[in-house]
Amino acid sequence: MVWQVLLIPFFLRSVLGQVSYSIPEEMSKGAFVGSITQDLGLELKRLKSGKARIYTGDGTEYIGLNKEKGELFIREKMDREALCGKTTPCALHLQIILEEPLELYRITIEITDINDNAPSFQKSEIHFEISESAITGAVFMLEKAVDRDVGVNALLSYSLKPTDNFALNFNSQADGSKMVEMALQKPLDREKHGQLSLLLTAKDGGEPQMSGTVKIRITVLDVNDNAPVFTQKVYKTSLTENASKGFKLVTVTATDVDEGLNSAVKYYMSNTEEGLSDLFRIDPSSGDITVDGVVDYEISSRYELHIQAKDHGGLSDSCNVIIDIIDVNDNKPSISIISKSNSVSEESKPGTVIAMMNVNDPDSGRNGHVKCNIEDNIPFSIASPSSNFFSLLTNAELDREKKSEYNISILCSDEGTPQLSSNVTIQLQISDVNDNAPLFEKYHYEAFVAENNSPGLAVFTVKAIDADWNQNARITYILEESTVGGAPVSSYVSVHADSGVIHAMRSLDFEQMKTVQFTIKAQDGGSPPLSSNVTVQIIVQDQNDNAPQVLYPVQTSGSVVTEIVPRSADIGYLVTKVVAVDVDSGQNAWLSYKLQKPADRALFEVGAQNGEIRTVRQVTDKDAVKQKLTVIVEDNGQPSRSATVNVNVAVADSFPEVLSEFTDFTHGRNYDEDLTFYLVLALAVVSFLFIACLVAIITVKIYRWRQSRVLYQSSLPVIPYYPPQYADTTDRNFKAHVQL
Repeated sequence: MVWQVLLIPFFLRSVLGQVSYSIPEEMSKGAFVGSITQDLGLELKRLKSGKARIYTGDGTEYIGLNKEKGELFIREKMDREALCGKTTPCALHLQIILEEPLELYRITIEITDINDNAPSFQKSEIHFEISESAITGAVFMLEKAVDRDVGVNALLSYSLKPTDNFALNFNSQADGSKMVEMALQKPLDREKHGQLSLLLTAKDGGEPQMSGTVKIRITVLDVNDNAPVFTQKVYKTSLTENASKGFKLVTVTATDVDEGLNSAVKYYMSNTEEGLSDLFRIDPSSGDITVDGVVDYEISSRYELHIQAKDHGGLSDSCNVIIDIIDVNDNKPSISIISKSNSVSEESKPGTVIAMMNVNDPDSGRNGHVKCNIEDNIPFSIASPSSNFFSLLTNAELDREKKSEYNISILCSDEGTPQLSSNVTIQLQISDVNDNAPLFEKYHYEAFVAENNSPGLAVFTVKAIDADWNQNARITYILEESTVGGAPVSSYVSVHADSGVIHAMRSLDFEQMKTVQFTIKAQDGGSPPLSSNVTVQIIVQDQNDNAPQVLYPVQTSGSVVTEIVPRSADIGYLVTKVVAVDVDSGQNAWLSYKLQKPADRALFEVGAQNGEIRTVRQVTDKDAVKQKLTVIVEDNGQPSRSATVNVNVAVADSFPEVLSEFTDFTHGRNYDEDLTFYLVLALAVVSFLFIACLVAIITVKIYRWRQSRVLYQSSLPVIPYYPPQYADTTDRNFKAHVQL
């Protein structure tokens, strides 16, 4: 039957529920105990997903859990007497643990007693020696029957047969039990009955009723009419647990006023509970009670001994010795991990439960009061949601990039003296969350590459670092789309997605583009991905790949440029200036000028820096009229490049003289080539046709103009006639041809 269901909030996301059941002992294996799905309101799928299991603390498995049906069943047959002895009520305390999230439910199962034990006596026979002079009312302590059952099934009554001389008396004890005494109600007569045989029967109150018997044999002695008498009916003492063997507790004393052998008293322990004779012993002669075994407070905190004193005449008296056990802090806390997580996300909020522990200390009072704490200064704490249960939880935000693993050492100590403690270490991994974007090693990258590079050249490498782990730290490099000089940047450069190596996709020309600037994005592999950008500038370095270009004098295939120098020119006369440029830059564009193979008595020189051609001496009659100068223009690159220009100079004072020399220059050329001939012929034909057409058009126009003038002077009206699809263009055409 289900007693009660109590649901109370558990710490954080766990819920602690409690349910109690009552079942009889000795139930067969597999027997039904209760349905936790109904009594705790749990669903079957929650039992499966939460990996439901039973935790008992001591490892015993009397109760099983059927997760398919949500039922508790008997796993092992239970004997209430073996589990609890005389303790009532007798209950099993279990915990059902669920994970993801962690939940704990308490199950209390009370085991009720059935009448499966009959009352029994330690001995099969009890012997008494009683003097015939024993007076009526003399009492004789009998052995108490033991019934391991409790409640109504426990020992209920005694009966004695025959009752001719003796009757039973019952005395209540401090522990609630009854002492059984046999009282003499009719004097004995040894001469009539030297031996008496009685039967003592003990019955319980169970259904069916069970009983046990012991035979009492009495030997009637002659004349001993005084019984021993204890100085105290109750002795009280205390004992520290784990006291050494032989330690004396107390001495009981009984006196007998008889003389001789009838006054000699012997001491015995009688009616002792099971196991007491192994812990204590009494000296028959002195009455000293000493420790004979290991006394453990956690097993029992109080013992009661029944001591009997007998004389040689068989008369006796009894007393009780009550021993209180003083607890000693002799047990370390026992730590059991109920459930724990091997890893926790770094984005977990403070208060997340990492593990649950059961800590038990069987000592009592402050000796059994346990506190747990974490030895290191780490972002975790210990909380106790209920007695003997502790939770390990986070108390601050976690950062895997600062610390990816924790070895959490938990110390549990009691409050006894000396203090005892136990520890356990829990290893916890911090799982990564993509919370760090890649960071480049530099805020801006610059690289230099010489122009005319080969396509595919590795220019340099960008590098980014991501503090995350595994896939979250895997970086991919991406070239951001943009344009350079109107063309996509991807046509100039590319970046390797994994290594970050930047390659030039084409040969770069310094004269067309001095720099290439673009943006690289580093993106990690997390979800969602994080990224950062960096600006990269490639500076193109000039190479001497362009020869100087001569701007003046202009060199054409069909013309000759001739400079005239009068014969009266002074030294330093400026003939002309060679002008040249170099599209390269820097020293590759520095130009110098010189004459090729100057004569021994050269008339001219060229300025090395400015290209000016000047006379270096006076003109003489020996100097030729026509002179051809070859000027070399050279840059300062490595290797250097150069260009040449020919300058014709005529030394003369009049133009006819120059013309004659110029004609010689032109006739000196080779016009015998076929190609030149045909070109000249074609030009002549085209020119002739053009001139002929021009003359014809002018003639027609003049004729029409004269006709119009004649018509204008007459008195008749003139109506102009235009052929279809033609316009009057007389004046316009005339004007156009004149211009031609």
